[in-house]
Amino acid sequence: MAIPCWDDVVLIEKEKGSGDTTVITVNCPDKAGLGCDLARVVLEFGLFITRGDFSTDGKWCYVVLWVVPSSISLKVDWESLKNRLLSACPSCLPKFYLNQSSNSSQPPPLYLLKVFSLDRKGLLHDVTKVLSELELLIQRVKVMTTPDGKVLDLFLITDDMDLLHTKKRRDDTCEHINDEIGEDCISCELELAGPEYESQLGLSSLSKAVCEELFCCELSDREACSQALSADITKVKKATITVDNHLSPAHTLLQIQCVDQKGLIYDVLRTAKDCNIQIAYGRVPPSVKGYRTLDLFIQKSDGGKIVDLELSGKGRPRVFYDVTFALKMLGICVFSAEIGRHSTTDRQWEVYRFLLIDSHEFPLASKRAKNEIADRVRRTLMGW
Repeated sequence: MAIPCWDDVVLIEKEKGSGDTTVITVNCPDKAGLGCDLARVVLEFGLFITRGDFSTDGKWCYVVLWVVPSSISLKVDWESLKNRLLSACPSCLPKFYLNQSSNSSQPPPLYLLKVFSLDRKGLLHDVTKVLSELELLIQRVKVMTTPDGKVLDLFLITDDMDLLHTKKRRDDTCEHINDEIGEDCISCELELAGPEYESQLGLSSLSKAVCEELFCCELSDREACSQALSADITKVKKATITVDNHLSPAHTLLQIQCVDQKGLIYDVLRTAKDCNIQIAYGRVPPSVKGYRTLDLFIQKSDGGKIVDLELSGKGRPRVFYDVTFALKMLGICVFSAEIGRHSTTDRQWEVYRFLLIDSHEFPLASKRAKNEIADRVRRTLMGW
C-alpha cells in the first residue's frame, strides 16, 4: 500500500446535498484503540457520529465517520479538528525521522483556573463553553458561592493544544472568559497547578447509601418508578448484545442493538480499547427510529477469538458542559459544584455533584421539579 501524503491522512469534506453532514476520512498506520481516540476527538468538538466504517489489516487502517454538529449554533474549527485528528494518528514517516519524546505517555500538566465574579444564572456554563471552544479540558472543578452574591470557580484543566505553558495562551484564555462574563467578572487567573490542588478539588467521601444508588449497574423497576423516568429511558434497558464465533474463522462478530444516544460509538470503542480488543472491521449504519445496530468483527490482541467478556481513566467528553447547559436552559443557579472520581471494587466512576439554588420556578422540595430537572439533564446527556 502506498504511503499517503501527510495532508491526505485526514480528509474533511462536506457531503453533497446532505445539509450539515460532514465526512471525515482517516487513512493511516493502525494502532491499538485508534478508533476510540478519533471518536473522542470528534465528541470533544461537539459533533455527533451518525455513521461509521472501520477496517484494518493489522498494520494499516481506514476509518470513515459521518458527523453533524450537536446544535445549529455550534461553530466548528475544522482546521483545528483536523490537526487534533492528525495528532491521534501514528506517523506515516519512518521511525528514524521521528523525534519521539520519552515523556509522550506522561499525563499532560494540570493548570489551575480561578474565576471570581458576581453570580448570575448560566455563569458556570458560560465559562465551560469558553473552555470547550478553546480546547481546554476540565479535569476537576469546585464552585463556591459566597454570602454576598459572588462566586469563585476553580477549574483544574489540561490543554489539548499543549500551549498553556506560554503566556499568550494563558492571557488569551482569561481574555475570552472576561469577554464572555462581561462586567460581572472580578478577576481571572490561570497558572500551573501545584500537587496540593489535586486533593483539594477531589470529592468529599460518599456515604454508603449514595454509593449504592450511584454505582448500581442495574436499575430495578421499583427504582425506575420512584425516579419517574420518562418513557424513553426505559428503552435503554432493552439493549441486546450478540457474540458469534461461528460466522468468521478468525474473528468474533460482536453485534450490538440498542437505543441511539450521544457518545454511543465512542463508548463502545473505548470499552474495546480498555479490554485490549482489536476491531478488524466495523460498520455503524444510521440509526433507525431511534435505535442503532453496530456490527464489529473483533479479536484479542494475540489474534484469538473472544471467549469471555472503564479502565482508561477518562470520562466521556463534554459531560460537565451538557449538565451546566441543561441547568442554564432551565434557569437554575448552581450554588456549588464538584467533579471527582470514585473507585469501586472493579471500576472507576467519574462523579459530578451540583448543589442547586431553590427558586420559585423550581422549588426543589417538589417531586415534580426534581423529576423535571433530572429528566432534562438526562436527555441532554443522551443527546435526545
